[in-house]
Amino acid sequence: MEIYLVGGAVRDALLGLPPGERDWVVVGSSPEEMSKLGYRQVGRDFPVFLHPQTNEEYALARTERKVGPGHTGFVCHAGPDVTLEQDLERRDLTINAMARAADGTLIDPWGGGADLRARRLRHVSAAFIEDPLRVFRVARFAAKLGMFGFRVDAATLQVMTDMCRRDHVAELAPERVWQELVKALATDRPGIFFDVLARCGGLDRWFTELARLDVGPFLDGSIASKRRDPVDRFGALGWRLDAGSIETLADRLKAPNEYRRCALDVARNGIVMPRWRTADAAAVYEASKAAGVIHQPTWFARIVEDVSASASVDLSVLHRIGDEIRSIDSAPLRAGGLTGAELGAALDAARIAVIRKHQV
Repeated sequence: MEIYLVGGAVRDALLGLPPGERDWVVVGSSPEEMSKLGYRQVGRDFPVFLHPQTNEEYALARTERKVGPGHTGFVCHAGPDVTLEQDLERRDLTINAMARAADGTLIDPWGGGADLRARRLRHVSAAFIEDPLRVFRVARFAAKLGMFGFRVDAATLQVMTDMCRRDHVAELAPERVWQELVKALATDRPGIFFDVLARCGGLDRWFTELARLDVGPFLDGSIASKRRDPVDRFGALGWRLDAGSIETLADRLKAPNEYRRCALDVARNGIVMPRWRTADAAAVYEASKAAGVIHQPTWFARIVEDVSASASVDLSVLHRIGDEIRSIDSAPLRAGGLTGAELGAALDAARIAVIRKHQV
C-alpha cells in the first residue's frame, strides 16, 4: 500500500501558490483494507475514503472506461493492480497529472512539470474526449492560471473544438457547467474563461447569448479589479445582455436566484444609473426603488457598485441619494392626514425631489 499526494496540490506547490485542498491516491490497497484502517468510504461510483483524523479524501487508484453518456456513464476499476501511472493517465491536464511520494519524490509520467515551465495547458491522453466537462475545466484553469501566462495547447484546443462541433457538451447536466462557471468567476482573470470557450465553440450550447459578444476584456477590466464576488461578476453580464437574454441564460444554467436577480437588476435598472444626472428624476427613482433602495439598501448598494464597475463611472453619489431617500420621515405626512395611496404618492414625490436636488 502506497499513498501519493496528487493533482492540484502538487501543481500549486510547484507554482508557489498557497496550499489548498489536498487529494490523495492509494495504490495497492482495497476497500476492505481501507475500512479496516479506519477510513470511511464516501464514494458510490468509485472507492473514495475519508481519513479518520484529517477527513481528507483518499481515493483508490483507478481506471475508467466510457460506456454511456453523462458523467455517470463510466465503468470504473479500482483494484490493487492499478498503477499510479494508470490513475494519472485518466486525468484531464498534464499539470494535474503529477504526484508526490511520501519521501518528496515527484512522479510525472506525462510531462506536467515541463508544461508548467512552458505555461502550457495540455491534455494527457485521448481519453480527454470521454468527459465533455473538460472543455469547461480547461477554460476554467486558463482563467485560474492566466495570471501566470498559461495558454491552452493548440492540439488540446483542437480537441476541445471537435468536441464542441460534435456537440458532446450537450450531454452535460447544467449543474456541472454552472459549477465550472462559478469557479471561473472567482479567479483573477474570469474573462479568459469566456475567451477560451469562444475560441473552441464552447459558448454556443451553454452560453448562447454570449457567443457574439466579446465579454472577456469586459470582465477582466474594472469588473475583475473592483468586484470580487462571483455573484457580482455574473451580475455584470446584465450590462451586456438585456433582461430577456439574462432570463434565458439563467434558466439554461439553473442559476441560483441571487445570481439571476443581480444580473436582472443590472440589466433592467442599471441602465439609467450612469445617466442619473440628466435622466428624468422619476425614472431614476423607479429604477432605484426596483433595485431595493428603500427596503433593501445593502442590495441596492451592490447593484450600484456593479453598474459603476460595468460602466466605468463613479456612482458614489447614488449611495448618498439612497441614504437621503430612506431618511425621509413619513410621520409629518401622516400627521397631515395622508393615508394609503395619497401617502405613498407624497412619499414618492419627496423622494423624487431628493434626486432633482442632486441633479441641479
